[in-house]
Amino acid sequence: MLVALSALAACSAGPSTRPVIAVHGDGGDQPPVVVPSGPREVPPLAEGDEVGLSWSGCTDSTLDRMGDTAPAANQEYECAQLTVRLDAPNRPGRGSLGLGLLRVGTGGSPLVVVGDADGEPGSLKAARLAASLPADVLSTFTLIGVDRRGTGQSDGVQCVPDVARAGIVESDPAEETQDDLLEAVGRASQECVLDLENRLPAVDSWRASADLEQLREALGVPHLNAIGVGDGSKVLTLYASRFPDRIGRMVFDGAPDPTLDVQGVTEARAVAAEAAFAAFQADCAVRGCPLGAAATDRFKALLGTLRTAPIRGEDVDLTPGTATVAVLAGLADRPRWPALADALVAAEGGDGTKLTSFVEPLLLDSDDNPPWLDAGIVTGCNDTTTRIPPERVAGLTEDWRGKHPLFGAYFARKLLTCGPFPVPQPATVPKLVGAPPIVVLTSAADPVTPAAGGERAAQALPAGVLIGWQGAGHGALGNSSCATTAARDFLVDAKVPTSGTVCPP
Repeated sequence: MLVALSALAACSAGPSTRPVIAVHGDGGDQPPVVVPSGPREVPPLAEGDEVGLSWSGCTDSTLDRMGDTAPAANQEYECAQLTVRLDAPNRPGRGSLGLGLLRVGTGGSPLVVVGDADGEPGSLKAARLAASLPADVLSTFTLIGVDRRGTGQSDGVQCVPDVARAGIVESDPAEETQDDLLEAVGRASQECVLDLENRLPAVDSWRASADLEQLREALGVPHLNAIGVGDGSKVLTLYASRFPDRIGRMVFDGAPDPTLDVQGVTEARAVAAEAAFAAFQADCAVRGCPLGAAATDRFKALLGTLRTAPIRGEDVDLTPGTATVAVLAGLADRPRWPALADALVAAEGGDGTKLTSFVEPLLLDSDDNPPWLDAGIVTGCNDTTTRIPPERVAGLTEDWRGKHPLFGAYFARKLLTCGPFPVPQPATVPKLVGAPPIVVLTSAADPVTPAAGGERAAQALPAGVLIGWQGAGHGALGNSSCATTAARDFLVDAKVPTSGTVCPP
């Protein structure tokens, strides 16, 4: 049953409201585009007329990239490369970069899928969505998954040394000093600056939004229809601001908070992660999973055991830090909660392989899947000018450890990551004053893009339409039938849902 959402931000996490840190890039201005202010009509769909894209079958390689978590649906995938402008700050408009694409579906209108910079590449996210969206979405649209610059098949960034990557992920949030973690992030910065050179500052969300405009032109459509997953919604928001006359039918599935600074957003994630773990524990109790109703206590006990006796693995060691990162990854992926519970129980018995499988994509390289961690760090640090000194982080770690006992210290220490990276040149982001309706989906306990931030993102849009799923995990599409139906009706039939609709868990 659908009910009205009475208060969008009444239950926000409560971090400080510092000035907004603008995303950035080359700082180049776009030619002025005159568009009506305020809400506009939902754009019509148009058939694509592709120029310069050469697709070839990639079903087997895509299934290999997804491994054991590949969907069971019988889908056929095709892949292509699009050359876009690198546009580094010291070489504006020059250089090139390969953009990896995947398409699935039979519809005539393209529907672009953009994901998180530090998560599963957009090509694989599109393949998963194709298995969970209603059939008529795939007969109306062809999903076009985009690997954001530096991720997946888009000239994937791989600059962090293995030892530094492991040091960052394996670092114990309970450590009294930050020295080892600071050494790891310092080494990551040093190697990325040397390895990427001019390419380093060009891996950001500002330029990713320009990539989407080149993709729209290559697809031969007048408007960009798109789904933004998590941080991908920020890229689409930038796209809308830069190319307001090209906005098509857009759905944001989890959106970052546009009103809080880095510290505020990070603490909000700690609050949401605690809520997600509480939901995971309640789900365990209802399902009768092996953890029973004591998931929190058993997770804490496991961390204590790992501090004295880490479990050595062939590729990844299970330490308190690795276990924390693995649990956060599992909490974000709602369909894998049963597997997460089984993995925690196996780790209690001395088998760490199931739990470390949740973090292997962040750390390990394969021919088709560069580590997610590298592009996530580079993009995240290029997307903010904020650098928080270690002594300030130490104070926040102590404070958040008390306020958010499971994950507060971990998230506070993440604020060290960008410290040694070069401060980027900020771009001037045009104000979005007019747009058609954009549907924003939130999840009540989303540890990646907390619901309160998504609500504020919807409020900031000229015609944002909010759908709130009362469930937990990162993303409502495919997890909530109610939210998925609302998105389907908007995308396929141009039916704008009632803003403030609440979907049951």
